[in-house]
Amino acid sequence: MQIKSRSQIPIEDEETLPLINNKELIPDNVKKSLVQKAIGQTFESTAHLANLLPTGTVLTFQLLSPIFTNLGRCDSVSRSMTSVLLFLCGLSSFVLSFTDSFRDRKGNVSYGFATRAGLWVIDGSGALPPELADQYRLRFVDFLHAFMSLLVFSAIALFDQNVVNCFYPTPSDEAKELLTGLPVAIGMVSSMLFVVFPTKRHGVGFPVSKD
Repeated sequence: MQIKSRSQIPIEDEETLPLINNKELIPDNVKKSLVQKAIGQTFESTAHLANLLPTGTVLTFQLLSPIFTNLGRCDSVSRSMTSVLLFLCGLSSFVLSFTDSFRDRKGNVSYGFATRAGLWVIDGSGALPPELADQYRLRFVDFLHAFMSLLVFSAIALFDQNVVNCFYPTPSDEAKELLTGLPVAIGMVSSMLFVVFPTKRHGVGFPVSKD
């Protein structure tokens, strides 16, 4: 019996071949572009997630956490100090999400709080042009991002072993699973919400506005 080569098989017969035999039909540049696209989306989501928190708040927490927790060996005093640190850093992450910035006619950057009427400039050094006030008004997405920032900071705090050891020195197996999986879940949910509901604000501790 004569065996036909692949080039001798009719087109309609080729379509019935197993999919694994048709891998060479997919161009290499298509495969690479799909992989690169997936990698690019992953890094973009990660970058957005990092932008949820003000830089100063994160640095303050990372600097003071080992000191306040006594490297995870807490007593009643250090546990109270750590609780205050967590509260203040969480409050800072929430409140600073309502701040924004703009450049005046001289190119100087001014910061303010978003209100229903526009942007209330903190230092009073400049005034926002009336025609641009609508772009800086307080919106529902600001509350969403403030809540997301609070969640992301909570995830960062749960990743800190000093904080975990301070409040849970001997956790059970169920608690260990929760402390391990909860920060990852918070990060995934916050990343997806940030991509779906993006923000254009450049507040205190965030990248400076280019406008």
